[in-house]
Amino acid sequence: MTSDETTIPAVGVRPLDEVFDAIETANRRPQPWGGFDHGVLGAYRWATGAQIAAPVTAVAALGATGPCRAQLLAECQAAAVHLRDALEERTDPAYALGTYQALAWLCGHHEDRP
Repeated sequence: MTSDETTIPAVGVRPLDEVFDAIETANRRPQPWGGFDHGVLGAYRWATGAQIAAPVTAVAALGATGPCRAQLLAECQAAAVHLRDALEERTDPAYALGTYQALAWLCGHHEDRP
């Protein structure tokens, strides 16, 4: 590494400051929050280490300051399964959708921040 290179802290593929901006934006949404908003915030908080339990599986983060990339990907996959199950069982998929979209964004699966 040269003196010109710096390491930017990240959550998944997103720079940490971008994730904190996403949290602030989500917190400014009009209340009362629905399931989608709770899913998004739960995913962001867990991914940054501000929440111990993962939003879908409730497992603790393995990293020192939050989940590692592999754990983010696994939780994203669990959220996708949870979403599919909610749709098949005709239950409210809003929380699962919010969680999935937030985790997928953090993992770089899409560029649209929820």
